[in-house]
Amino acid sequence: MTALLARPPAAVPGPPATRGRAAPAALAVLALAGVVLLLTGPSLPLAVLGAAAVLASAGELARRLHRLVTAAEELEAQRRDLVTRGRSTAEDLEVATRMMRARAQTMTSVIDAVTEQSIIGTDRDGLVRVWNPGAERMLGLPRADVVRTRTITDFHAPEELDTEAGADDGEDVAPAARFAALVRTAREHGSDVRDWTYLTADGRRLTVSVAITPRTDDEGEQAGWNFVGTDMTEARETERLKDQFVSLISHELRTPLASILGYLELVMDDEEQPLTDEQAQYLGIVERNAQRLLRLVGDLLFTAQVDTGRLTLTPEDVDLAAIVRAAEDTARVTAAARGVAVTVDLPPEGLLARGDALRLGQACDNLVSNAVKFTPSGGQVTLRLRRAWRDADGTLAHADAPGRSPVALLSVSDTGIGIPTGEQGKLFTSFFRASTARRNAVPGVGLGLTITKAITTAHGGTLDVESAEGRGTTFTLALPLLP
Repeated sequence: MTALLARPPAAVPGPPATRGRAAPAALAVLALAGVVLLLTGPSLPLAVLGAAAVLASAGELARRLHRLVTAAEELEAQRRDLVTRGRSTAEDLEVATRMMRARAQTMTSVIDAVTEQSIIGTDRDGLVRVWNPGAERMLGLPRADVVRTRTITDFHAPEELDTEAGADDGEDVAPAARFAALVRTAREHGSDVRDWTYLTADGRRLTVSVAITPRTDDEGEQAGWNFVGTDMTEARETERLKDQFVSLISHELRTPLASILGYLELVMDDEEQPLTDEQAQYLGIVERNAQRLLRLVGDLLFTAQVDTGRLTLTPEDVDLAAIVRAAEDTARVTAAARGVAVTVDLPPEGLLARGDALRLGQACDNLVSNAVKFTPSGGQVTLRLRRAWRDADGTLAHADAPGRSPVALLSVSDTGIGIPTGEQGKLFTSFFRASTARRNAVPGVGLGLTITKAITTAHGGTLDVESAEGRGTTFTLALPLLP
């Protein structure tokens, strides 16, 4: 038995399957050694204790090895996960890159397809980065000669930019100041559309309507500016020639018409040689048509003044009730002949506005005249004047409150043929006539409402319309009142 216990251990536990049993086995060996020692005394060889120590050390090493293997397995799993994620991220990045390239290609194709408008993109300092075929066609320079080498101000008339920058005549203005003046309105309001003069490569000057907007990157930060231009040179020249023609013809017609009306008055009022009834009737027809033609000439001249910004007013305190009563008197004869009743609804208190009495009377006359013309026999035209208030946002109210300003509402309502809804937005366009007017052969040239709108706007007022085909129309003119 002593020899058996003194025999050294055959092997150290190694297989993973027995690592967990190493520590209990060592404890068992120590317990057995203690029993043997008690039975045999101190003569037991010390080899037994050595074997137990070896077994205990082997168990600790196995536990450490197990922890290291577990950690290695976890690290390997993390490595595989990172590799998988990296591969997925790379694939996502490749897909996103392809999408961005496709989007950029689509945008470039759209921009290049626009040949009638110039599309110029710049960085924040005005250096050209985008130059489409429309810009090449308009300004006569290829993309390669412009992109990253020229600034947008190189193609603008310098005197316009200097004026916009507030420079005095002859003052030297830096390019940066010119560019700042060019984009000032777009920077403050988000966009700007107006006429500018472009300079072409061959020295021509073009009138171009330019829309300026800021350009942002994918993060919403401003990256530059977009300039979309439409050549308006021929259109503006046509407008100028039209205005010149209208003004010339109007002046040339006005002079002989004044002479015709003057001599007609002399003939018709000659007491020494009175006219027969038939002669008076014929000359009356001549006078009415001459007056009608004179009013048309006056309307053409007035429209030309509005289009060129030369409308002038003679302001004074105006009693709006007097304006309404005068319009009623002017229209009463024509209305009676057509079988149309005209009624007036005036407030008990006077309403005073600051304005041009002649022009306000003209505006009111136009509204009443239209109402009578578009109302069939048996219908009614109503002129109504009342006080109201306007909020800061332009909303009308019928009661006073802090922050509201007083206004007069002058409405002209009829029970006539009405105006189609789809045509109401065009009513204030020069020479426009509603389809209902054409179908019913209502006389006119389409200038009355244009003139009325211009007069109202010049007085700081508004003109609105409500109409239903076959049921009638109401025009409401709102004018600021004196406090």
